[in-house]
Amino acid sequence: MRITDIMAAQARYAHCIDTDRLEAWPDFFTEDCLYRITTAENHRLGYAAGIIWADSRGMLEDRVAALREANIYERHSYRHVLGLPLLEEERSEGLRSETPFLVARIMRDGATDLFATGRYLDLWRADAAGTPKLAERVVVCDSSRTDTLLALPL
Repeated sequence: MRITDIMAAQARYAHCIDTDRLEAWPDFFTEDCLYRITTAENHRLGYAAGIIWADSRGMLEDRVAALREANIYERHSYRHVLGLPLLEEERSEGLRSETPFLVARIMRDGATDLFATGRYLDLWRADAAGTPKLAERVVVCDSSRTDTLLALPL
């Protein structure tokens, strides 16, 4: 995998969430993936638990279904601003990267706030067609304060 492959995958990922195509969001992950949102302090201390934890693509699909059918929350959208990914050396487990992000939250009334900043710590594996897929995404939020309206994936 090349950096341009990872950059394109990151851009498609953010676009998917920002345009409310959440049903396609799990497709960015391998079947046996890990998706976790945590804080910088908890990550630094090595705590495994997260604000959100899913260890399969099926769990991500269930999360989207719950957002669409069961959860009650004020409708809003995100706008991701991504930095350039920093790639580590590719190994047998896949390719690790770290990508900084900013996420603005736009409420139905038009109010826009800086919702989250942090970094994606990713493990990428290419599928049979050579497309990068997330085997692991740990979303490390800079702040230890998390709004109770963390409904959409970051």
